[in-house]
Amino acid sequence: MELIPHPAFPPRAIENIEVEAAIARGRTVLRWRVAGDPLMPAIAAPAVRTDGLWQTNCFELFVKPVAGEAYFEFNFAPSGAWAAYALDGYRSGLKQAPLDPPVIERLADGVRVTVDMGGLPEGTWQVGLSAVIEEADGTKSYWALAHGGEQPDFHAPASFALTL
Repeated sequence: MELIPHPAFPPRAIENIEVEAAIARGRTVLRWRVAGDPLMPAIAAPAVRTDGLWQTNCFELFVKPVAGEAYFEFNFAPSGAWAAYALDGYRSGLKQAPLDPPVIERLADGVRVTVDMGGLPEGTWQVGLSAVIEEADGTKSYWALAHGGEQPDFHAPASFALTL
């Protein structure tokens, strides 16, 4: 699947981002591939929960059961840091989601993430895949399967563009 950059924040040197995904209620494997000039260098960090990852290079997965307003947000940084949140509704009721630490592998062209999603609700899911990219010169771009507004908003319903 190919992500598209938000038109209000075009990339300077990143040509495209592709995501390979095997999403299941058990082990999920995601790979984001970034084509173009290098990203802002990631400083290796312990594989611990870290807030604010979206402020620089961050690869994101959003999962929303079709029935209901609640959804989950997962952030994965090339540094190895990660975050997992449960939200009651659109940008409301944010709390830490229980999740075992994912395995984040830094690759020459992006990251591969293996995460256990076995604790998520059964049923049909709407999924959003996205990325915040900071290039070596500081240019930031916001990539998603779909965008729904004048500003990037990965929480917006339009961003949940994949149904599983």
